[in-house]
Amino acid sequence: MRGAFAGVDAHSAKTLINKPHLVYGTAWKAENTAKLVHQAIKSGFRFIDTACQPKHYNEAGVGNGWTAATQELGLNRDDIWLQSKFSPIGGQDPDNLPYDKDLTAPEQAKQSLAVSLKNLHTDYLDSWVLHSPLPSFEETMKVWRTMEEAVDNGTVKQIGISNCYDYDTFRLLYQQAKHKPAVLQNRLYAESKFDEDLRCFCMDHNIKYQSFWTLTANRKALATDEVKQLAAAKGLSPQTYMYAFLMSLPSNYITPLDGSTTQAHMMEDVAVMERMQGGETMFTEHDQIHMADILGFPNPKQVIKR
Repeated sequence: MRGAFAGVDAHSAKTLINKPHLVYGTAWKAENTAKLVHQAIKSGFRFIDTACQPKHYNEAGVGNGWTAATQELGLNRDDIWLQSKFSPIGGQDPDNLPYDKDLTAPEQAKQSLAVSLKNLHTDYLDSWVLHSPLPSFEETMKVWRTMEEAVDNGTVKQIGISNCYDYDTFRLLYQQAKHKPAVLQNRLYAESKFDEDLRCFCMDHNIKYQSFWTLTANRKALATDEVKQLAAAKGLSPQTYMYAFLMSLPSNYITPLDGSTTQAHMMEDVAVMERMQGGETMFTEHDQIHMADILGFPNPKQVIKR
């Protein structure tokens, strides 16, 4: 599907990759996946996240949704950024595996990638993520070497890891990797101190930190009158204010996942993204510190100094 469609898109992923943006998350959307992905792209999303994990994702639905939307809009394959994941067997439904259970983990990863490419109607992935570390670091690195081979042969443009909350594991992976992780996708919540050390490592090493569970984990703070007033002053909802806060942090190193399931919310989220992509300064340093204090999020000034 490389270059299958004609047209020029002002919101193309290839022109926005280094600007603040949201990634449309497709977990838990089941039979509605194709419709929602189609709707998200028509609303203005260009970055899509999925996984070869039938337990929680309908990857084939993502493929059907993005191809239908791009055909309608006259877009090219490289206007859309597609990220999928290899989910080790411990995170899969044993009755609905996307690969042979008797293969080694590296061979399962190869088979998973082939399934993802077929599901997504593409001959390459923009990003391929290891859904979680394996039981031992040695096993994790064996799978990582297989993922590196996919970068070497051009099937994958970059690789990363998700659900990796141990700083030493991530640091060691980075040190031993030939192709360094380009992405760390983690749950962003107060109980983990918002991954302060991991996020600082990401910023220092030019790694995108993709946050998920961003709104759900912080719903109490977003429901406060204080956040509602701050958001309203900028013409935002508390939810879009949270996204804007994260996208305003230094070097655009945080990219939130957005799983909106209504067109109204999709349009709201795209609108704030477009304002920031257009160069609007939505947060002063004082604004950042204020919101960080409300959330219990480590001070942005400390992140800058790191």
